[in-house]
Amino acid sequence: MKNVYIKEVEIKDKEWQSILDTVFEKKNKDIKVDGFRKGKCPKSVYLNKFGIESLFMDAVDEAGGKAYTSMLRDSKLIPVCEPKMDIKEIDKDHVKFEFTIITKPEVKLGEYKNLGVKKDEVKVSKKEIEEEVARLCSRFAEIVVKEKGDVLEGNTAVIDFEGVVNGKPLDGGSGANYPLEIGSHTFIPGFEEGIVGMKVGETKELNLKFPEDYTKELAGKEVTFKVTVREIKERVLPELNKEFYADLGYESIETEEEFKDEVKKAITERKEEEVKNKYVDDVLEAASKNMKVELNDEIIDEEVHRMMNQFAQQLQMQGLSMEQYYEFTGGSHEDMHKQMEPEATKRVKYRYLIEAVADAEKIEIKDKDAEVEAENMATQYGMKKEEFLKEFGGLEVVKYDMKMRAALDILSK
Repeated sequence: MKNVYIKEVEIKDKEWQSILDTVFEKKNKDIKVDGFRKGKCPKSVYLNKFGIESLFMDAVDEAGGKAYTSMLRDSKLIPVCEPKMDIKEIDKDHVKFEFTIITKPEVKLGEYKNLGVKKDEVKVSKKEIEEEVARLCSRFAEIVVKEKGDVLEGNTAVIDFEGVVNGKPLDGGSGANYPLEIGSHTFIPGFEEGIVGMKVGETKELNLKFPEDYTKELAGKEVTFKVTVREIKERVLPELNKEFYADLGYESIETEEEFKDEVKKAITERKEEEVKNKYVDDVLEAASKNMKVELNDEIIDEEVHRMMNQFAQQLQMQGLSMEQYYEFTGGSHEDMHKQMEPEATKRVKYRYLIEAVADAEKIEIKDKDAEVEAENMATQYGMKKEEFLKEFGGLEVVKYDMKMRAALDILSK
């Protein structure tokens, strides 16, 4: 491919000897040679005992960094993913590295304006408003003891239960004062349905069957549960009044009509954002189909690894490791890598598309405008500008971000 470059860099003579000497000095501090204290073994004695090859591995680590820096400086290439480094030759006099550098691939823009992509219309139905009102009310519902009546769907039945399989108590199949929400499907099919209609103090036997896809020991087996209802609790929804509206942050609202208008407004804003995101994605997809770019596997792999690292960080915030996630899901690193490849490919294509549009439209961001943007973003995050720029990656990253947003605006007009 045209964007793949092979570069050789040789480190030899005094520079290589200096690196070997430095490595020897470090190793000599920790190695005990008979007849010498640590750090006092002459180099000639050390080399005679261990051989100069014992220095090569550590020497390559130091020399590789220097060779890489030298190669970038002399070639003026800008890698878009981690370069591959191979050792072609190594001995006491020199080391020769071969770097495989992948630069940004050539992008040929096709038509990116007037693509005929339609933006969806935003509509909010009465049903959606009522469902959102019900959801908000549910958040503030109180759980109270039900003084009269039977167990109904949605109630919480506090029960004692004992399970018996083949005349023997079911291991782990009993409990006392267990709060069971009816409709949660916590127990096997038929259990919760069998409790509906029971009263406080009532005892009942439920003759059920374990599902065929249950654990091997119990799959398909008949089971009898003896259930006693000790207490029934129900959810009491709040009234639609000023106190409730204030709890939701609507201090100025007084009527149900005003409240529903605010709910409709919130749903509309959410839908508008969803429609906007879908429209932008549809535009990018349409424009990318008109673009020609050949993507290296290494570029896709780099994006996949970035996505996997982000996912790992999200898991870590929840107290989980990737190893635990693989154990829970029965997957593997390779499985996840393969699953993420299509999304990674799309992200890379879209990024190169937006960059190409920015170049075609000759979008340039001035330092003073970037400084203002950095100040605004720092304020949003509650940080000082200097602190924000350090975390964000510097002013050039802010300029790049502004440039990409300006190009995206042109694409999605």
